[in-house]
Amino acid sequence: MTIIAANFKTNHTRKSTKEYLETVSTFIEDNKFENEIYIFPTATSLDEYKTVPNINVGAQNAYPTQKGSFTGEIGTEQLDEFDVKTILIGHSERRHVLGETQKSIASKYEYYSNLGYKIIYCIGEPLEVKEAGLDQTLTYVWEQFEGIDVNYDNLILAYEPVWAIGTGVTATTSDISNVHNAIKEKIDKPLLYGGSVKVNNIKEILNVPNVDGALIGTASWNAVDFCEIIKISNNL
Repeated sequence: MTIIAANFKTNHTRKSTKEYLETVSTFIEDNKFENEIYIFPTATSLDEYKTVPNINVGAQNAYPTQKGSFTGEIGTEQLDEFDVKTILIGHSERRHVLGETQKSIASKYEYYSNLGYKIIYCIGEPLEVKEAGLDQTLTYVWEQFEGIDVNYDNLILAYEPVWAIGTGVTATTSDISNVHNAIKEKIDKPLLYGGSVKVNNIKEILNVPNVDGALIGTASWNAVDFCEIIKISNNL
């Protein structure tokens, strides 16, 4: 089954997220689509939303704690209020913009995997690594699995080349295929592609072997576009 995920990043409010989820839920229900859908709103937009069963609302980030003195963070006490049991870990913006180390990412992964959370774990290389060749790219990607239990049952992987996120530049089908094939040879988990995925390229991306779905940023922020992506993926 194809997995389609929307990462709102720092976009939308609780009000607009509610409207968005109502639109997407109605669309899925009316068309009887069976895609597995994940939506990651901002922390301040988490709420008790009523959606169709195949929509999972998750957290973009959380600290590995129930509660405590961690200014600006949220923990499981806040997630439990809205029955959130899905989390995004290792996104490149957390790594490269906000300075999360592999050690802190692995700690977060261990904490939330021990609690049984569904985890979408992100890996991907910056442009200078990509330009150094496939061997260097794969070496870089494997390093991002340090401290990560890839046998965890509730794990979904997402390959997101950093140079293709929010840039409008999408990896070629060859780029995607090379990395996805290599990962799948070692790790038997659902593997999404992310990086400038949009309505006009989702079909081509999902037709690449070993691509099990997509993690989408900018193109997912508009509910109509996201519904169209769901429709295309469902029809493949």
